[in-house]
Amino acid sequence: QVQLVESGGGLVQAGGSLRLSCAASGRTFSSFYMGWFRQAPGKEREFVTAISWITGSTYYADSVKGRFTISRDNAKNTLYLQMNSLKPEDTAVYYCADIAYGDTGSYYLEAEYDYWGQGTQVTVSS
Repeated sequence: QVQLVESGGGLVQAGGSLRLSCAASGRTFSSFYMGWFRQAPGKEREFVTAISWITGSTYYADSVKGRFTISRDNAKNTLYLQMNSLKPEDTAVYYCADIAYGDTGSYYLEAEYDYWGQGTQVTVSS
């Protein structure tokens, strides 16, 4: 059983930056993809970004492209999300997630992910 624990959320002013971390434990095999999703109040959870744990290829939603950067530290089994130029519309609970059991290439689909963290709140004030 894989456990994912996010940290690094908080309150920041528009234009500011935050770095989220997601520590994975209990893993005895390499993941296929890890990703970040977010859910704003009253909205459905949406894809933000993902990274192939094997190749390092990265994928971003259009809304965050150029502002957010996903990265991973294989040795530490940790996923990161560097968020720059934050906007009020980035306010949401951010979740990290893991595709552990198969590579369908559909890293942008919530249903493809096998494990989820508990989420960390990011609030961007205007």
